[in-house]
This record gives sequence, structure tokens and C-alpha cells, in this order.
Amino acid sequence: MIQDIAPHKLNNQYGQKKAPDAGSRFLYYDGRKVLVRKGIGGNENQIAYPTYEELKKCMPKEAAEDTEYTYLFAVDDKSYYLGKKENVGILSEQMGYEWIDHQEFRCVSPKYEAFAGITGWQLARWYQQHKFCGRCGNVMKPDHVERMMQCPKCGLMEFPKICPAVIIGVIDGDRILMSKYAGREYKKYALLAGFTEIGETLEETVSREVMEEVGLKVKNITYYKNQPWAFSDTLLMGFFCELDGSDQVKLDENELALAEWFERNQIPAEPDDISLTNEMMMVFRDGYTI
Repeated sequence: MIQDIAPHKLNNQYGQKKAPDAGSRFLYYDGRKVLVRKGIGGNENQIAYPTYEELKKCMPKEAAEDTEYTYLFAVDDKSYYLGKKENVGILSEQMGYEWIDHQEFRCVSPKYEAFAGITGWQLARWYQQHKFCGRCGNVMKPDHVERMMQCPKCGLMEFPKICPAVIIGVIDGDRILMSKYAGREYKKYALLAGFTEIGETLEETVSREVMEEVGLKVKNITYYKNQPWAFSDTLLMGFFCELDGSDQVKLDENELALAEWFERNQIPAEPDDISLTNEMMMVFRDGYTI
């Protein structure tokens, strides 16, 4: 999965005042896009991010030495920072950087840079959405001890947004239920999924989502794995469960375009090494049982 970057290791310990060194990476975002240089080593899918050394070379001294850095995290001994958008023009013109859509993190390499890029995107959106206090309107300030935005006037604290959600493999013997979303840009087959509501357990989320989306009852709900999924600010928890009763699908057309049963050897997907959903499809294809 996208977070499986061994032998590299993400260090998400907060260090708000940590200063960059020459090899530190700077991540720039514009909505759904991220600034990268492609074609590293002759490989079109291999990317790199601007380094502090590059910033110092191509920018005015006073800008390059600006000490108001937003430290994000580190991978191994390399630190990552949130860059200021006013520097993008110089990087694009002089260093060959370009904007790519954040969905390309599903297929670019090296994998640890893809994971760093999408994790940074999640944090960048959180910072953007919490510039002002939601209670009194005052300007929020980053805390110096933990990853938190706090209002200096009323004390409101805001932490990064992480939403619990489930991925659901509904199985019936050697069949699994697969679906396609309605009205989304992602058009491939997926498994049923949904966010956990207030006051319910994860297992209750599984039962409710299956009933709401396809009108089926399930039993023997069994935990599989979990995955941080920065694309949607979620912590995904995968579950397999068995059909309990009729297999007649009653589709919620507001959520799904279709839902179909597939035999193990007919699953319309290939391994992608990125998502929990895909891994669950593949392990079922290869013989998984509850």
C-alpha cells in the first residue's frame, strides 16, 4: 500500500521550529496540484521536489533565507516543508518544475516520495482551512509543541482532520461484491465503503453501509487491515463479512452506479500496490476466507 515505504521510514514527530538544510524538500500545492520535476534518471514517472539548496540558488537572498518555515515531517533524514506559493514561478522557469494532479501519486515513483507528497497535501489543506478561528474569527497560530492550530484569543484548538471510514469486502462463498461509484472521477471497480457516524462502532458502520448502499444483510464481520488515506483525510479500516440471506442487490443510485457479484477468478482488477481496497480484492482472488 502507499504507506508501505520500507526500508524508508516516515517520522511525523512535530518540529515547528526545525530549520531546513541543503537537502530539505519543499512541497508546493495549488488546489489539487503539486509542484514536481518529472523524468528523474530518464524515468518519466520518477519525481523530485524542490530542495532548499535549489531555492537558495534561484531566489533572492532575502527570500531564500526567510525563517518562517512550516515543517511537516521527515522521511529518514530528509525533512519536508510547506513552501510559499510566491516562489513557484522562479522554480518553474529556472529549475524545470511543473504542476501535476495529486491523483498521480498513485503511479509515480519513488514510492516514499509519493507518500510524502500526498501526506503533505493533506496537511497543506488543513493549514489552509484553519487560518481563522471558527469560534471568534481571530487569526489562528501554530502551536510550538504539537501539531495543532490554536486561537490566541479564545483558545480554540484544531488538530489535523482524520476521518474514520471502512472498506467492506462482502463475500458469498467464492464470490465478492464489487461496485462502481456514481458521479465520481474514479471509474474503476471498488468495494463498498463509508464513513463512521457518531455513536457507532466500526462493525456497526459495516452493517449500516452495506444495507444502505446495496440492501443486503451481513454477518461474521472480520477486521483485515487499516491504511492512512490522505486523498480523502481518512483512516481506512478494511473488513470482510459474509452475506446473510438474499443476494439480491437493491442499489442506492445516489451512491453507486452499479454493484455486481464476481467469482474469485473473474475479479476485474490488477494489483496496484497502493490502496487497501485493491489489496483486499487481490487477497480474496488468491483464496482468502473468513
